[in-house]
Amino acid sequence: MAETGTPHRPEVRSVAALTRFDSAGIPGVTHDNTRKEHPVDQTPPPPPVPQPSTERFDQVRLAIDLLLAEAAKIYVGQTAFVRLVLAALFAGGHVLIESVPGLGKTLLVRILGEALGCRFNRIQFTADLMPSDITGQPVFDARTQEFRFRPGPVFTHILLADEINRSPAKTHAALLEIMQEGRVTVDGTTHRIEPPFLVLATQNPLESEGTYSLPEAQLDRFLFKLVVDYPSAAEEDGILRLHCRPNQLEQQLAGTIRPLLDPAKVLAVQAICRRVHVDDRVIGYTNAIVRATRSWPSFAVGASPRAGIALVAAARVLAAFAGRGYVIPDDIRELVLPALRHRVILAPEAEVAGETTDGCLETLLAGVEVPRL
Repeated sequence: MAETGTPHRPEVRSVAALTRFDSAGIPGVTHDNTRKEHPVDQTPPPPPVPQPSTERFDQVRLAIDLLLAEAAKIYVGQTAFVRLVLAALFAGGHVLIESVPGLGKTLLVRILGEALGCRFNRIQFTADLMPSDITGQPVFDARTQEFRFRPGPVFTHILLADEINRSPAKTHAALLEIMQEGRVTVDGTTHRIEPPFLVLATQNPLESEGTYSLPEAQLDRFLFKLVVDYPSAAEEDGILRLHCRPNQLEQQLAGTIRPLLDPAKVLAVQAICRRVHVDDRVIGYTNAIVRATRSWPSFAVGASPRAGIALVAAARVLAAFAGRGYVIPDDIRELVLPALRHRVILAPEAEVAGETTDGCLETLLAGVEVPRL
């Protein structure tokens, strides 16, 4: 669908513009924590929250373009995949990745951590992995003769949960609770995870022996489910050439990837994305798509209201990525597959007939009328 009414975009030529991503510069954010008491009947109505200027959205667009270019120096191809991972980060969600081994998921986490100026960790999930191996646990300090909490690998900004379906259900539940609540409770003491926090959980679709499938209720906690395929012939040729360089990959990462943002700037971009306008007609279009999954004959179970929330939140981020302060229906359409494929269940008769979840969602999407803005 052709995009109309696109606002003028001021040209931004320098990465120095990214330094203005701070909470003090975000419209509607105040640092005055002084509590003021007013009589109930005299409390003035709150002033209208100002919308970010067009320049703010152009800064977001510039930041994303630079991050994608930075990742492409080492991570060859898969641009759409990297873009959706960044969309999940700035929407405050998490990603479930389905792919075969060897497609560079660990490398991507390291690149994003370096480019975003954030900490990153990786956990290899196994059958004997316990919740305390993720969250951390109290250890006895012989010097002070007291127990102190030793944080686990989950205390980071970007976490790769590799082969999450190889661990038992109690370990799944521990991680998913942290994803939802953003905190860890050990021995009655709550330890908060410093934002931003992004979990990239992977599962191998080829092996089922020794795995524990994630329940549908837990799958719903992920903003996206991304399916990563093999690279093209040209991209794979570029991967081989990259590994033929004299420097080791560690040296290439240290000398090539520049930190463009930091955790505070990531939070600032998240705040700007949350102020993208969503027209009532776009909300109605999103609602129609989600509700259609519940009556679609090929689905045994349709999407929950959380699916619509995820679509709108991620669409606002894509609009900001494009330098727009408003969502268009094409933003919603682009996100239907990654946001809904893990939230619906294919009916047995549809599986026997050879139908796929993605194919059914594409057919459903084609039958929902697109609003005119």
